[in-house]
Amino acid sequence: MSTYYGNTGVTTHIHGSKNLYLQPPAARFGTAALPTRLRQLIPQEEFDYQTLHSYLQGYDYPRDKITDLLRKGVIIRVKKGLYVFGELYRRRPVSREVLANLMYGPSYISMEYALQHYGLIPEAVETITSVTCGRSRNFVTPLGSFTYRKIPLQAFCTGMDLLRPEEGQPFLMATPEKALADKLVSDRGAGIRNEKELSIYLNESLRIPHGELAHLRSSRIAEIARSYRSRRVMLLSRVVECEYTNADGDT
Repeated sequence: MSTYYGNTGVTTHIHGSKNLYLQPPAARFGTAALPTRLRQLIPQEEFDYQTLHSYLQGYDYPRDKITDLLRKGVIIRVKKGLYVFGELYRRRPVSREVLANLMYGPSYISMEYALQHYGLIPEAVETITSVTCGRSRNFVTPLGSFTYRKIPLQAFCTGMDLLRPEEGQPFLMATPEKALADKLVSDRGAGIRNEKELSIYLNESLRIPHGELAHLRSSRIAEIARSYRSRRVMLLSRVVECEYTNADGDT
């Protein structure tokens, strides 16, 4: 399976041993139990229906095989067309970040979940929050909740990064600057009109630790502000620049 994110130029490949697709079940699985061989053939924990079905093509009723695998807990359906291995068959923890990218696209992780990932907010965030240039959506799954907020296409194509964990598959996440800008734009009821009100919002509502803003790049935020055409995000670039100047003066 390949997941392509439009103008981002990023394609994430998720695949197995394609040379085995056309062989009959006996040749592919031998005498070993189907769950064991399936686990050997699919290297990743997260996979789609196309990947799963490709290894079951030689069976008379592959859909029935999938139903049986679900019933026995060998695989778990996250949503229609998206699966993970059951706990007893996993080689590593399931990546909810990877699932967030695969579940609904084009999208990448941003806002609260990304801010927590970067240590910019202290609270634990259970819901995986993402942005998309498609419709806003919410999914409640056996592996948690996933939300997607629609933003303009030009803003969507700005400020994302491909993160590569030591184990598992890479996933797309907003940069720290973009995650904060996305969150700021999404909070339409915050009533921010000037830099003072924005500073109060950042300190009291988001509870960003003192000094953390100085690590962000105001030039990146200004670029994001132009892509959003957002006065509020441009205010953020000024606040960050001020924080950086003050921090530099204290050293």
